[in-house]
This record gives sequence, structure tokens and C-alpha cells, in this order.
Amino acid sequence: MRKFFGRESYLEKLDALWRKTTSSFVVVAGRRRIGKSTLVEEFAARSKCDFIEIVGLAPDDKMTNQRQIDNFCERLSSRCGVPRRDADCWAKAFDALDDALKGRGRTIVFLDEISWMGKYDDSFAALLKTAWDTQFSRRDKLIFIVAGSVSAWINRNIQKSKGYVGRISLDFTLPELTPAQCLGFWGRKANRTATGDILDVLAVTGGVPKYLNEIDPSLSPDENIRRLCYDPDGYLFKDFDRIFDDIFGGSIPAKKRILAMLAERPASVSELAAELGGDPNGHLSENLSELVEAGFIAGSRGLNPITGKSVREVRYRLKDNYTRFYLRYILPRKESIANGFYKYIPLERLPGWDAIMGLQFENLVLNNIPSLAPHIGLMGKSVVSAAPYFKSGRKTGMGVQIDYLVQLPKCTYVIEIKRKRRITSAIEDEMQEKLNRLKLPRSRSVKLVLVYAGELDLSVEEDGFFDYLVPAELLLGQGNA
Repeated sequence: MRKFFGRESYLEKLDALWRKTTSSFVVVAGRRRIGKSTLVEEFAARSKCDFIEIVGLAPDDKMTNQRQIDNFCERLSSRCGVPRRDADCWAKAFDALDDALKGRGRTIVFLDEISWMGKYDDSFAALLKTAWDTQFSRRDKLIFIVAGSVSAWINRNIQKSKGYVGRISLDFTLPELTPAQCLGFWGRKANRTATGDILDVLAVTGGVPKYLNEIDPSLSPDENIRRLCYDPDGYLFKDFDRIFDDIFGGSIPAKKRILAMLAERPASVSELAAELGGDPNGHLSENLSELVEAGFIAGSRGLNPITGKSVREVRYRLKDNYTRFYLRYILPRKESIANGFYKYIPLERLPGWDAIMGLQFENLVLNNIPSLAPHIGLMGKSVVSAAPYFKSGRKTGMGVQIDYLVQLPKCTYVIEIKRKRRITSAIEDEMQEKLNRLKLPRSRSVKLVLVYAGELDLSVEEDGFFDYLVPAELLLGQGNA
């Protein structure tokens, strides 16, 4: 049975399209495994309407445009129960679809992995646009949805194409589920599972539904992670190359080098260019844009908290938790894992395991900062800047890195994210040193926030050093602030 959680807002937006008196063209983007197809299938099931789903064929060395067209016509015949029509171009294939729609009531047409369909014909997007204008848009009970994992292709050919201006009724990129939404994958066992255990799994999988479908809620986090990541047959041991090749096809080595560097630390374009080579305004910039669009990395600039001006360079971080974990903690051990040497090793015995999970937890929290807003007094506040902050200490020896800095007109929130078995008052000294190095103007108020997973010493609560102490339970919608 398919598990479906946490997409109600998107279902409501899609359902609202039925209240229109005209047809609707919808674009859904998002990384592989994020649940685009599942969302559309759930929407179709709830709509109780005709549903025509056609999925593009995955690229391979023998793939051709004609094979994609043949697959389209074959699937159309199968889904609609009509005789198969042969076609030697996309215009004729779309004619066949238009004929199959005649006499139908409310209908959803779903072209999934559309970038695979259009990969082998530069005129595909233009021909689809023509078919929409002259045929599909004239059907007033039709929702026409296109989706794909190659966000760069969709962005270039549809979302930002002048030909589609004014034609798209709904356009969104499906994000990961929030930690609170992910609880559903533990079912009735969620209330019997420790918060730390759930967050340790999410620190590896992120909020990617397909990965969460692979967990066994009856197992401990270490057993789940070992089974998925450190077993030669594990789903997450194998998935990186599969999704990466499917999404990008070309420029894979260059993109992998970028991800490998960002897996170690966030970096600016100039830092990436210095280490990896290449023109910051050429292929490197293009690769970064495609990785952002595909949901692997995030770029942020923010404001300098001292000058109030934009930080000079965008800094990029690897936001995808699974990719980060794979590149740092699976790939370097890939040969040994493939030979079965990690199949039964307790993960806590791996060197630096607590530090590993601490960094993964930090990345998980950074991806879910909006979930914190109600718990740190930010609801309804005017936020002028929100981003991780980094100041180099090469010249002064006073560099500083802030996990997350939220700036209001007269107040700055300094957010520290920590996962440790036990968090002592030493965290206060660490934060004070960061504040000394940050050197915020005296004219600004400062709020200190600690987001933590682990046992917090009573002294940290009693000292009152932090303005807000946010236990990890709140990320899961549990506990009290």
C-alpha cells in the first residue's frame, strides 16, 4: 500500500483548478524520489476522473526520439483503450492524444518525466505549446500536468520560455517533507520511537518520501542506516549514481566535483573556481545553477550584519542530506561496503560517528528553518535577511561561522545548531566567542537561539544565556517550547 503524507496544501491548489471554467496547464518540478508522480496520482484518485498518465523512457545509449514517440503512442493506447496510432513526429503524437480526449468528461493528462520525452527533439517544447494552444486548451474539463526531474530542462524550455508565458495556471517545485510530516512513515510506532532515533534517520534520508518508504520502523536508526547505506544491496548504497545519471546525463563529472567539495564545506563561487578550476561566469556558474534547480544545493547571500549591505558573494552549501551523507560517509568506503565488510559493524563504532550525525542534523535543521519560526518569536516579524553567515579570518585571525543568522530591522537572531549526547554549559563559552568575533553594532539587539538534539544540562537552562532553547522534538511537532 502506497504511503502518502504531507502534501495537502499542494492537493488543495490542484483541486482548486477544477473550479475554473477553462482548462489548466500545470508544471511540477523536483528532485528524483521526491514524490511528484505520487502527488499527481493521489490527486487523480481523489478527483475520481479520467486519468491518462504517460511516462517518458529513461535515457540510454540506444534511446532515440522515435522510441520516445513510440512509447508515447503505446502508453496512450493502453491507458485510453483506443487503437494505437503510429506517429513519426510529436505533432502527430499530440494529435493522437487530442483524439483520445474527445467525448471525455473531467480528465487529467499527466506527462511524467517530460524532459526525457523532449530530450531528443529540440522542437518538442514548441510543438507541445502549439498543441496546447490549438487543441488541449479548448477542452474546459482538462487539467494537463507535466513533471520531470531534470529541472534545468523544464526551467529552460517551459517555465522561463516566452512561448509559455500566460499559459501556465500552476507551477511549483515539490520540496522535501518537513520532519513533522515525515512522522507518518513510522505509523503507530512514531509515539514509541525516541525523537533522536527518528531524527537520526531523517539526518540521512532528508524528507525524501521514497527513502522514507524504505525504512523499517521496527528497527533502530543504526540498523536502518546500516541496512540502507552500508549493505551492498542497500537502496541508498546504490541510488546516488542512478538519480545523478538520470537527472543530468551530461557534465556529470564536473557536477560531482562541485558536490564533493560542498560536501566538505560551504563555498563561494570564487572558492570553487580556485579549487576546481574554470571560469566563475562560464560552465561553473551554469553547473551551479543546474544543481540549485535540481534541489541538490542552495545558495545564499544574506546581509552583512555589521554594514547592512549584501554579502559580496553567494555561498553555496550541499542541502540534500542523502547526497551529503553518501559523498562523505559512503563513497569513501564504497569498495569495502561492496565486499560486505560493513554489513554487521555497529555504526557507533565508526570513527567520528557522533560528529558525522551532528553535521547531518545541522543540515536537516537548516533545510527546515521555517519550522522554527513559531518557537523563536519570528511569526509576523519583518525579516530582512536570513542565511548562514561566514566571515573569513585570513587577514585578521578573527573568522567566524554562524549556523544561521536572521536579521530584523533592529534585532539579530544568532542561531546555533547542536547534536550531542550531552550538551553542557561549554556551549555558552563557544557562543560568546562567536559573538565576540561577529562584532555586532551596539545599536542592535541580539537574540541567541540554541536548536539541540541530546541531553541538555540543567545549568544551560538555569543560566538564561540563550533567549530560546529549541529541543529537536519541536521540529517533529512534539513537546513544548
